[in-house]
Amino acid sequence: MSVAAGREFLSIPGPTTVPDEVLRAMHRPAVDIYSGGLIDVTMGLLADLKRVFRTNGHTYIYAANGHGAWEAALCNVLSRGDKVLVLESGRFAVGWGEMATALGCDVEVLQGDWRRAVQPDAVEERLRADKSHSIKAILVVQVDTASGVVNDIPAISKAIRAAGHPALFMVDTVASLGTMPFEMDAWGVDVAVSGSQKGLMTPPGLGFVAANERAFERHKTADLNTPYWDWGFREGEEHYQKYCGTPPEHLIFALRQALDMLFAEGFEAAFERHRLLAEAVRRAVAVWSEGQALTFNITAPEERANSVTTVRWQYESSPQPLLDYAREKCGVVLGVGIGALSGRAFRIAHMGHVNAPMVLGTLSVVETALAALKIPHGRGGVQAAIDWLSENVRP
Repeated sequence: MSVAAGREFLSIPGPTTVPDEVLRAMHRPAVDIYSGGLIDVTMGLLADLKRVFRTNGHTYIYAANGHGAWEAALCNVLSRGDKVLVLESGRFAVGWGEMATALGCDVEVLQGDWRRAVQPDAVEERLRADKSHSIKAILVVQVDTASGVVNDIPAISKAIRAAGHPALFMVDTVASLGTMPFEMDAWGVDVAVSGSQKGLMTPPGLGFVAANERAFERHKTADLNTPYWDWGFREGEEHYQKYCGTPPEHLIFALRQALDMLFAEGFEAAFERHRLLAEAVRRAVAVWSEGQALTFNITAPEERANSVTTVRWQYESSPQPLLDYAREKCGVVLGVGIGALSGRAFRIAHMGHVNAPMVLGTLSVVETALAALKIPHGRGGVQAAIDWLSENVRP
């Protein structure tokens, strides 16, 4: 017997649920790519991405996923043999570094703990030791969706400045942009990357890069640069140069609608919505963890992200039966553990187009699965989430 009929709840950390309004914006014929309204849409999006990244620098739109945005950022500012420092806090900064290695860079990983955020003091210490300033770029993620951590980007930037180091500071905001504050210019970030499919509520397929003038100067001598990713070409006057060819029209229409929705809600309101819903999830997990079968992957509460919660599994062999029950019996798709947490965790996403019924419904299904599968857990996790929201979402 199953109660999974109806719309499936997608609770994975990307792609996230796409709003109906965004889907409708895509449901239109193709248009002329050389003149007319599409040019205005492109220029408006490039300007509005500056609002989202909070920068006065350059912005670029790629027909690519987040990995494409990674490569675009690396190719435009680095040369073969350049030394890159990767700040580990999960899977994704390391993955970005692996891409840099494949491109011919000399990559060093500042090893971290998958249960903690990057420690700014360790960053400062490593940079002070680099007396010759051989490190040309520093890579970090604001949120790692594998571990569920949020890194303190302003504190890391302060550590870089305290060390007096000239390396470019490059930040992945794929799982954070639109869900929590990111202040590119104010925080001293030189290059930022993101993707369409998470907090920005758009289908996968668009990658974004923002770069300040310091990064753009480095671009002029970078020998990893290739025609498709090249910022210089994309700065050209012709519309097709903004995409190095045919624009991904329907994804552009989708992004326009999604950004309009984000602007209508307001950044602060969107950030607060994410904070409240994330804390509701955390309240539930805290109660469930009393049964000792599961717990938070991130040990420090202040380092838990507002876009995804990674739940570490401590019971028997795998959380897969719980994931199968949630999907097959109840119609809720939870995220699997990845990287070092493969088979040892599951993930609950709470980013993008998400509201209280979606989160409470997901939590209710998890608690139902825990009870049905007789997995030890503290009772009343969903009630704890409800109590949190009722106390903090006032009439």
